[in-house]
Amino acid sequence: MGLLREFCAENMERVPAAVEAGAGRIELCDNLAVGGTSPSVGVVRAACAFCREHGVDVMVMVRPRGGDFAYSAAELAMMRDDIEVALSAGATGVVFGCEREGHLDTPATQVLLARVREVRPDAQVTFHMAFDKICAAEQPAVIDWLAEHGVTRILTHGGGEGTRIADNVGRLRAYVARAAGRIGILPGAGITWENAEDIAQAVGVPEVHGTRIVRLSR
Repeated sequence: MGLLREFCAENMERVPAAVEAGAGRIELCDNLAVGGTSPSVGVVRAACAFCREHGVDVMVMVRPRGGDFAYSAAELAMMRDDIEVALSAGATGVVFGCEREGHLDTPATQVLLARVREVRPDAQVTFHMAFDKICAAEQPAVIDWLAEHGVTRILTHGGGEGTRIADNVGRLRAYVARAAGRIGILPGAGITWENAEDIAQAVGVPEVHGTRIVRLSR
């Protein structure tokens, strides 16, 4: 089986072209300028309907705003609603991350995971790049915790914002070793259709993520 390329789509506009170009999974969001937020209900429904017809999975971003990943009770309530909307529309799963002052926000993560299991127990969960904000010394234990609580994969750059993905291969390999057989590691940020195969081989992963992960005609 070939490398799975997860295309990060800001809306529905480029989803058909990405699928045609070989995207095996779509991460659907809005507002990429702030790192992605929850897409609208209409966009979610349209993307899920299209991708279902083409045998492509859809992971929907659940994030009420840009900025940090420390959410209030009111924001968590919004995120719970967004989870229900996405999964009810037929999404394969949801994407979220909760971090506070360099630590995993365990209570908030538990709230959202519980909502996923209430709505659809078989849904996938990706913990997104909030992981990269967690202090390095705690990241191995966070991998363990997320694996033990049924998270499907962790989307990570393997380093701080602005670092080159090629310079983070060693840390990504360490994540893969820690996660082996329990939870997936999904490298992203700085991976394109041109370097995807090389990065995947160097890190030792079967899937990669990015906004340029497949070659589009425009």
